[in-house]
Amino acid sequence: MTFSIAIAGTGETFDCQDGDILLRAGLRAGLGLPYECNVGACGTCKFELLAGEVETVRGDAPGLSARDRAKGRMLACQARPRSGCTVKLRLDDACRPASRPEAMPAVLREVSAVTHDIQEFCFVGPRPAVFLPGQYALLQLPGVDGARAYSMANLANAAGEWRFQIRRVPQGAGTTALFEHMKPGDAIVIDGPYGLAYLRPEAQRDIVCIAGGSGLAPMLSIARGMAGNTAMSSARLHFFYGGRTPRDICGESMLRELPGFGERIVFHATVSSREAGQTGMWRGHTGFVHELVEQILDKALAQYEFYLAGPPPMIEAVQNMLLGAHAVPARQVHFDRYF
Repeated sequence: MTFSIAIAGTGETFDCQDGDILLRAGLRAGLGLPYECNVGACGTCKFELLAGEVETVRGDAPGLSARDRAKGRMLACQARPRSGCTVKLRLDDACRPASRPEAMPAVLREVSAVTHDIQEFCFVGPRPAVFLPGQYALLQLPGVDGARAYSMANLANAAGEWRFQIRRVPQGAGTTALFEHMKPGDAIVIDGPYGLAYLRPEAQRDIVCIAGGSGLAPMLSIARGMAGNTAMSSARLHFFYGGRTPRDICGESMLRELPGFGERIVFHATVSSREAGQTGMWRGHTGFVHELVEQILDKALAQYEFYLAGPPPMIEAVQNMLLGAHAVPARQVHFDRYF
């Protein structure tokens, strides 16, 4: 069954297949529906239902405040239409997907360790993997309610490989399923690509990637995309990685495989723990990653293009530093808020 969704005041309509999510159906239709996290956390995709019926997938989604709920607002990423609908939401051409997302089956081919709590999962789909460096996909895992958002660490490829570097979350349903129950040959559904924090080659500025935790994956994809783009052959890349302790630090060995490493691609790492027992034999920087960015960069920060991925407190600290203390234009700071 197919439901027709009309966007009030715009003349735009799109089809939503029975069981699909309103936001994702709109993006599959090529419309610029604003969003970020896709899992109910950020609140960017709020809308009002003017006519019709929808089912709410996640009633406790943190992206809605008590005031939003009182006003009848809903999240497009958590709404499953049960009839034809008329909705009130804004459209933004900047959110129009470069590649329309699709859901497809995929099989786990291999798993490899990145750190003590991060593993790379390589899934293979039936078609070429099409996405931009820095984007993410939604994984529908066996036995897990709802989709989980994870970023790709690799680049688009004809072999259909989707490589995700995922950090294990204690008691996390998604990572428990991945780390403990899945084995090569098992199948999932991958839905993507999504995300607006992708590489902008046209910016013609040196790049700064700032990562923490499993935020490593999209930043590696950005770095790999830059290194392989001839139009960016003169650009430099500063790659910053922040971990809690030395054993959390990763990424340098993968960057070393890229042409220009040590010359136009440079890796910087820091650990945030200042406790003597935590740093061990660590001889590198100690402190927060946004502090290291200020120390290392050799020209005004507004002259760089920034890409961020990591825990929400890290993103907030970096954002405050860039937009506040250094007046970096917001259009030069790219990140997707998903948790």
